[in-house]
Amino acid sequence: MKNIYLILFILIISLTSFGQTARVKGVILDEFNNPVENVSVKYGEKGTVTNANGFYLLDVPSNEKITIVFSHISFKNSVVTLELKSNEDFEFNPVMNANVQEIGEVIVSGTSKKRVEGVTTIDPVIIRKIPGANAGIENIIKTLPGVYSNNELSTSYAVRGGNYDENLVYVNEIEVYRPFLIRSGQQEGLSFTNTDMVENVDFSAGGFQSKYGDKMSSVLDITYRNPKKFAAGIEASLLGGSVSVEGVSKNQKWSNITGIRYRNNALLVNSQETETNYRPSFADIQTMFNFNPSTKWQFSFLGNISQNKYNYQPFTRQTNFGTIDEPIALLVFYEGQEKDEYTTYFGAFKSVYQYNDKNKLKFIASAYHTQEQEYYDILAQYRLGEVDSNIGSETFGDVVFTRGIGSQLNHARNNLDALIFNAEVKGFHELDAKKQIEWGFKYTREDIMDRIVEWEVIDSAGFSLPNPLLEYVNDQPYNPYYGPLAPYQNVRATNYTTINRFSGYAQWNYRGKIGVHEYWVNAGVRGHSWQVSSQDETGKNKFVFSPRFQFAFKPKWEKDMLFRISGGMYAQPPFYRELRDYDGVVQTNVDAQKSIHVVLSNDYSFKMWGRPFKLISEAYYKNITDANTYTIDNVRIRYRANNDAVAYAYGFDARLNGEFVPGTESWFSVGFLKTEENQDDRGYIARPTDQRLKFGLLFQDYMPNIPNVKLYLNLVYNTGLPGGSPSYADPYAYQLRLNDYRRADAGFSYVFKDQTLKSPKRWLNPFNEFSIGLEIFNLFNNQNSITNTWVRDVYTKTQYGIPNYMTTRVFNVKLIAKL
Repeated sequence: MKNIYLILFILIISLTSFGQTARVKGVILDEFNNPVENVSVKYGEKGTVTNANGFYLLDVPSNEKITIVFSHISFKNSVVTLELKSNEDFEFNPVMNANVQEIGEVIVSGTSKKRVEGVTTIDPVIIRKIPGANAGIENIIKTLPGVYSNNELSTSYAVRGGNYDENLVYVNEIEVYRPFLIRSGQQEGLSFTNTDMVENVDFSAGGFQSKYGDKMSSVLDITYRNPKKFAAGIEASLLGGSVSVEGVSKNQKWSNITGIRYRNNALLVNSQETETNYRPSFADIQTMFNFNPSTKWQFSFLGNISQNKYNYQPFTRQTNFGTIDEPIALLVFYEGQEKDEYTTYFGAFKSVYQYNDKNKLKFIASAYHTQEQEYYDILAQYRLGEVDSNIGSETFGDVVFTRGIGSQLNHARNNLDALIFNAEVKGFHELDAKKQIEWGFKYTREDIMDRIVEWEVIDSAGFSLPNPLLEYVNDQPYNPYYGPLAPYQNVRATNYTTINRFSGYAQWNYRGKIGVHEYWVNAGVRGHSWQVSSQDETGKNKFVFSPRFQFAFKPKWEKDMLFRISGGMYAQPPFYRELRDYDGVVQTNVDAQKSIHVVLSNDYSFKMWGRPFKLISEAYYKNITDANTYTIDNVRIRYRANNDAVAYAYGFDARLNGEFVPGTESWFSVGFLKTEENQDDRGYIARPTDQRLKFGLLFQDYMPNIPNVKLYLNLVYNTGLPGGSPSYADPYAYQLRLNDYRRADAGFSYVFKDQTLKSPKRWLNPFNEFSIGLEIFNLFNNQNSITNTWVRDVYTKTQYGIPNYMTTRVFNVKLIAKL
């Protein structure tokens, strides 16, 4: 018996001894996200070195404070102090900066580099937590100054007077595209970007560098995560769900991250005024493989398959409008349905060759294939009448006098098949510690087959209304009509379009000092050549030249301030939708829209209440020539495709962000914008995106006594946009505006466990994060309109603009779990 006790005693001592250690591991990268080999990782006399992939693993004692030093002959030392629990695995991934002492802090850190470039960096953690009807990166961007959207069902946004087609989106330096035929936000379903896979998000609202492409408004530059270990996550809500898995091979050379998403907008769409039978299905799968065979070569593949099925069958609708003294209602009864489908395939291959410490080449090839169909036959029979507003009346709220009745039949059989191929090479060369050169060359081929068959018939009081542009007039019932029957609107076209593009850029970066003050310069130029062929017609070969610059100055003051001026010429060669005119026919000789930008910025970092804050303010001006005028119907843009206007935009943006609540980042945004266009020298009128005033708020909080309870608030206010005009109408005759857009989305979450909150409950041991939340969309139940439906009163010949209201208050429940 004594022997048994002795054995147990020795065993317990042994287990206790083995348990008095912890492990620190991670991957060490340089400023350009390249792994650093042979970094010495030491604490005391013990240590290790990183392998070819920058990976290290070090056993350290637990329950005592230790200091680990990371050192390399080419980089500055990095030091971290830790106190780990027994058997704890701690991941630490330091970024080592070049060992050049004369470079100031504005230059060496990655965050400061983006600061001088005027780039806004958004934390992916915020993106995943902040509520929104269409949560994701675009949901956060819409709270930034200068960014506009009045459609919570859409991921589209407009920036500083531009439209939805004027924004660049990159994922891992690869340009991504959106479907072409989508007309309304509720058809979009999913953004291309999978937030579960995102590591870094950068956004520029103007004055961006030459290395970015040929669009006039903004750049959204997204980087997907390169996995360092196995992880998995799941998110589920009443709007759908997502699953993501990532892992890395034992030798750290292979890694993969894959995400699957599903979304159903029925919860939101069913809150609108139109009663429907709505059966959507939005799903996609994305995967990214990385292979690092050596310190010089890196390979990656990004693939995506997405399918949006949109089945929509409206039943009834009642919209009340007018004034208190003269309330009017529109009652609509529908027959028919809409069936749309968008299937896209995307694949991109990228290779990076770092042939020495100062020179790097990148090779990128991508292909995008989309097959889209839009079929609908919907008959809308309407009554337009006066509402009984007498309180206490038996018919209170009902239509008691009908001003007009009629019907509207819409038909479409639209098909589109597009294949877009890109091949690109880029170079980066560091001449010395102060100067770098970047360059790139890209070839793009676009093959598009498009068939458009759309018509609309409007019947008012039993008499068909002809196209108002035709020479004859139908003024029944007062006079008999002998002319031909013709639809009110008719678009028929078949286009086989090929576009070949060659583009390139070169830019020079320099950093230096004026006395003790630091400055940074970027100067570059882009060139873009393209030619459009459609059926038997080939357009002229066109070329645009776009010089751009940035200058940042950081005085050595007690106050941490940075001043920037940036701008240049930003040309936008027409993409396919910009080539298609109102009749659906491709115009092969549409010129590029051109804009001269000037942006003045101030960046002020300070401390308030002992916590970090930053105030960024920018004033900008755009002078636009060869403008391609357009109208916006929900999210569909229809261009005139004739470069018949000039335009301008100017405004001021400001954003204050920081830790209003300790440990959480929040921000307030305010912006003023004015943009107008002049078509054929007829005078200036507001452009469809003339936003004027914008206010945005993103706020995070927690309960001090119950830190597990988190609060998230997303609030946007925009003044009303121009409300558009009826088909074929002169936009100069319709300059009324929609009501102001006011929306607040709130989220409440109970966090059982995350990186900062631990839990003693055993069932939570497998999880790194676990939370359950309640989301309230449109918290104050505001009525926001996206566009107007134009209804004609046959007797008075009056056109009424009936607001198309968006979603009302909606509740959602969300579960998040991560391994």
